[in-house]
Amino acid sequence: MIRPLLALALYLGTTVAALAAEPVTLGLNYPRTGSYKEEGLAQMRGALLAIDEINEKGGVLGRPLRLASHNTASIPERAVANVDKLADEGAVMLFGGASSAVAIAAGKRAKERGLLYFGTLTYSNDTTGKDGHRYQFRECNSAWMSAKVLGQYLNQHMPNKRYFYITSDYTWGHTSESSLRQTTNSQDSSRHPGIKVQFPGARLSDYRDALAQAASSQAEVLALVLFGDDLVRAMRIADELGLTERMQIAVPNLTLSMVEQAGPDIMQGVLGTEPWTWRVPALEGSERGQAFVEAFDARYQTHPSSSAASAYSIVHQWAEAATRARSFNSEALIAALEDYRYRLLKDEQYWRRFDHQNVQTIYAVRVKPREDVLKDRFKQDYFEIVHRLSGEQAAPTLAQWQQERQSAGLSTKLE
Repeated sequence: MIRPLLALALYLGTTVAALAAEPVTLGLNYPRTGSYKEEGLAQMRGALLAIDEINEKGGVLGRPLRLASHNTASIPERAVANVDKLADEGAVMLFGGASSAVAIAAGKRAKERGLLYFGTLTYSNDTTGKDGHRYQFRECNSAWMSAKVLGQYLNQHMPNKRYFYITSDYTWGHTSESSLRQTTNSQDSSRHPGIKVQFPGARLSDYRDALAQAASSQAEVLALVLFGDDLVRAMRIADELGLTERMQIAVPNLTLSMVEQAGPDIMQGVLGTEPWTWRVPALEGSERGQAFVEAFDARYQTHPSSSAASAYSIVHQWAEAATRARSFNSEALIAALEDYRYRLLKDEQYWRRFDHQNVQTIYAVRVKPREDVLKDRFKQDYFEIVHRLSGEQAAPTLAQWQQERQSAGLSTKLE
């Protein structure tokens, strides 16, 4: 009995020592209010779960982690101010964002403060493209990656159809629409018209006017390049106008929260993409991913969304990089992250050196019928995976990335 007791004493001593040490602060810059608030809540939950898991094992480099957070309300100026607040509070790294405009602006300010910024939900191509820099890492996929997998599916199953685009008027919307037009050969705006709606701050009347134009068009595919509450409001109006029956609705980026808010009756049959769903760990044979789902389910009595998974993954990846580097220094962490391959919540992923994009499998999904959704214990079995692409197939190539940077008059190396 001596050895087990000694081992237990050593473990408890290490844990107590870690918890007694000065905490390491991680800064979450997320939307607690505004159109993307549900995605923000999911990020908070995923981050807290990861931090508790890490602290239970002794923290990072002998120090416990703590989370500091501030509300962006999806407004870039607020996000930038939050970076300064979090840096002044002693944060050693920053993460978050459900708006690409927020992640890009906050990431630039984080670089000025010498801090890494990890984007959670920031699908704009610009995040790791023309606005990319050494201190910015993107955990989720890009708009181009979403468009590749969704475009392939649409081209195969609905070739040569007419499209109508309704798009949030900011960087995510612009690059998502442009990418989907390219992959579906719907660049001709006379045949495939579109309309931009204000972000943030669009009114219900704006969506009603845009959807009325879609209804009067000859479109067979309605591409709603909207996210969060904006998509939910638009889908309710589309349902009222009968467009959910007349057209195939395609949404570049879906999440569990968005389907939950709109309801499976309205969302049934909608096509979109996800980098992760709570069903993916079983599909990809990921024991650790399945453990995350079970822990999240038990703690919050809801399934984790891709938003929660992204924040959870970032915290764990940062912690592992700090452990490898034996440092919290940003430059040391960059070296530890670049081209690092790992398996966490699904199959293999890696942080690509030349643009700091996380290269990973991406999935095209269709929202299931209501009767299938309701079979799940939380009534959240929303997504059927209808197509998948590996990260290497979906992500822009080095040549494409360099061309984008050159076109913007930028260096072809991150600075």
